[in-house]
Amino acid sequence: MARVPLIKPENNDDPIITEMFAWVTEVEGDVPNHFYLEMNFPEHFKAKMGATQVLWQMGEMSMPEIQHVGIAVSQANECQYCTAAFCTILNYGLGADEEETKEFLNEGSDAIDDPRTKTIVDFALKVNSDAHAITDEDIAALRAVGFGDKGLVQLVHLVSDFSSYNRLNTALQTDYDYRDMWRAVAFNWAQKEGEATGDNTRGVRE
Repeated sequence: MARVPLIKPENNDDPIITEMFAWVTEVEGDVPNHFYLEMNFPEHFKAKMGATQVLWQMGEMSMPEIQHVGIAVSQANECQYCTAAFCTILNYGLGADEEETKEFLNEGSDAIDDPRTKTIVDFALKVNSDAHAITDEDIAALRAVGFGDKGLVQLVHLVSDFSSYNRLNTALQTDYDYRDMWRAVAFNWAQKEGEATGDNTRGVRE
């Protein structure tokens, strides 16, 4: 159970929040509990999600590349909630194959055929693990697959952005509302006695 209330406004008259709810419904199928948890601090929520949308929409990386980073970083940080969220966006919102998404969860970057995406994911995981370990050779590898200065800044910010959501949803125990399949594959999750199931209809195309 979440450690703060999940605030679901019955009559929202804030156009920015209305737009964010519509956007996430398009890519995930519904408004997630994470957004309702963020509504405890709506001023920050609007600013934070605005920055996230800039990172996702105005840099050098494609949306599938960005979601691979989100999945990899979230899984490394052991955040079941965010891992499932970004799997849902990749699979449901962007139309990626479900089995390929599962393979990525099981095998990491070894499951990626595209050299650019593999380089991106490996770099992101290294930044997430130990930013001091990044070398000039790591930067050169990204430049070799087409990154410019803007893309380099974007990617490091993405790692930080995803990690911040991981910490929020883990520390405040956001109620899991994605398909149980995602956390079962990523973390060998199995339902315990008395534990609620996720929303196993979310992100399922008819």
